[in-house]
Amino acid sequence: MKLRDIAHSRTGDKGNTSNVSLIAYDPNDYDVLCTYATIDRVKQLFDGIVNGEVTRYELPGIGALNFVMTEALGGGVTRSLAIDAHGKSLSSALLNMDLPDDLRSGSNE
Repeated sequence: MKLRDIAHSRTGDKGNTSNVSLIAYDPNDYDVLCTYATIDRVKQLFDGIVNGEVTRYELPGIGALNFVMTEALGGGVTRSLAIDAHGKSLSSALLNMDLPDDLRSGSNE
């Protein structure tokens, strides 16, 4: 099972900082996001891409997590030599993160 099976994402870029949010389709899956989309897992996923800090903000009222990643865009979207260094690419990679197969909406109660 992939993270994209229970959540979608929105992104934003500013300079060399990428902002990637995860929003649970079902509010019951918010705890799953909190459990599996940890700072450590996000840092590991983007090792070599995100060279700065990763900060996670929890928004339980809307069932979302927001990750702010510094030094993440190769100097900035307009300055980077990386192909498609925008946050949209980072969000796609994050949504591809593996989750245990036995997780299904509502099963984390």
